[in-house]
Amino acid sequence: MSGSVVDCDVLVIGSGAGGLTAALQLAPGARVALLSKGELAEGSTLYAQGGIAAVLDTADSTEFHINDTLIAGDDLCDPSVVRFVVENAKEAIGKLIGYGVEFTRAEATDGNQAYHLTREGGHSRRRIIHAADATGREVETTLEKRVRETPNVSIFDYHLAIDLLREKREDGRPGRCVGAYALDRRSGAVTLFRARVVVLATGGASKVYLYSSNPDACTGDGIAMAWRAGCRVANLEFMQFHPTCLYHPQAKSFLISEAVRGEGGRLLLPNGERFMPRFDSRAELAPRDVVARAIDHEMKRLGIECVHLDISHQPAAFITAHFPTIHAKCLELGIDITRQPMPVVPAAHYTCGGVMIDKRGRTDVPGLYAIGEVSFTGLHGANRMASNSLLECLVYGAAAAADIKECLPGLAPPPELPAWDESWVTDSDDEVVVAHNWDELRRFMWDYVGIVRSTKRLERARHRVDMLRSEIADYYGKFRVNNDLLELRNLALVAELIIRSAMARRESRGLHYTIDYPHADPVAAPQNTILVPEGFRLAAFE
Repeated sequence: MSGSVVDCDVLVIGSGAGGLTAALQLAPGARVALLSKGELAEGSTLYAQGGIAAVLDTADSTEFHINDTLIAGDDLCDPSVVRFVVENAKEAIGKLIGYGVEFTRAEATDGNQAYHLTREGGHSRRRIIHAADATGREVETTLEKRVRETPNVSIFDYHLAIDLLREKREDGRPGRCVGAYALDRRSGAVTLFRARVVVLATGGASKVYLYSSNPDACTGDGIAMAWRAGCRVANLEFMQFHPTCLYHPQAKSFLISEAVRGEGGRLLLPNGERFMPRFDSRAELAPRDVVARAIDHEMKRLGIECVHLDISHQPAAFITAHFPTIHAKCLELGIDITRQPMPVVPAAHYTCGGVMIDKRGRTDVPGLYAIGEVSFTGLHGANRMASNSLLECLVYGAAAAADIKECLPGLAPPPELPAWDESWVTDSDDEVVVAHNWDELRRFMWDYVGIVRSTKRLERARHRVDMLRSEIADYYGKFRVNNDLLELRNLALVAELIIRSAMARRESRGLHYTIDYPHADPVAAPQNTILVPEGFRLAAFE
């Protein structure tokens, strides 16, 4: 069913920290249409527990933060990008405080800083500013409130973007991005959004795996749409698995913040033995990939379903003050973390690669920007360091907004575009096909393209995803679109891109570990894995 047409200056697809930041900074001088896949606040930002990395203490320095990030990224970070983000961190935090975000304050200040700073894996100093253990919720709900109060922002919740639209140039080649089709998930109508600029802030693709800490919306939509529109993607083999998600049938992969380990939490085997010192001198404070592989190794070695994370040696008042959300959730499930350890397992958590952008958030396609987890900036390299992700959203959200404001006056309105055409399709009569393919995709990605990989496993996964994508394309061409079909279509494409990227990297580096090439390439200099869409010509985008 065709819906209405919406005209705007800027279409922002996604309503997490990156999308809301961009919308807030654009709205005073531009008409912004803000699309949210579910409720406005629903997304990965809402569930981020740990905090935001920033140099706010005199015992810390920009150089320390930069160096820690470069080490965690295993020689694949872009040093200029790392410096750009770190140097803009303090300003980003200041803007949040100005919006009304209430971070946890230090119990007793020593003159260096007024906020409590915690430490997480990979950080050599305490630099994580946070709001107890629910930083994402505080940031997201505060930004949501400010957006709802801001004129010039039109909110379209429960809208799932289908595909981006590009105008045709006189030479017949595709030109700038001028909008998108989006499905109203409640009515089933497809709306045409026409815009002078489009911003992708759709998050990552961790739902491509069977077990994930992410909300259900993280299905790689922005990466898939950008690829189909002609954008390059990079480093999609680097999928971060969070080491500690709560293992309980009713928990739905509830995340246990890295800060628990930062405040002294210890990882234990079922017999109470601490095992991380055997794998890394930093023990529980090693980067996430090291900790996740260590847990995976012990689970497979012993044939156990989980390991345990214990912070009960800390005073109960300390635990409930610093981790109220985790404490309350565990109590609901009969686990008192002030007295006993938590059962935990690794789960897919963060997409370190994505759509290639520059420091202004620009993609290969004119008029199309990408910010946050959907993008590849060069900040994370082969492994994202804890609490650099929200920071990246804030810094690039502001950078993209500044560039768009500068460019908008010189951009022509979008041309006339065709409405969504459903005249030749019918309603599906076999929804079980979508459900089956969804389950199969996520299972073989977990089994073959998970924490530990091999060439044979990747080849099996590539064969399976090729068959699935063929089935999905046939289904997509015959039936009316719905939410599950669109998400499956995007997940299958991103799964293929992840597999292709992993097969191209014949070494183990950062988050990508393969038993066939267990070490970093000793000869070749570290390189990003860049995939190029068929027919890509850089000259077409100038």
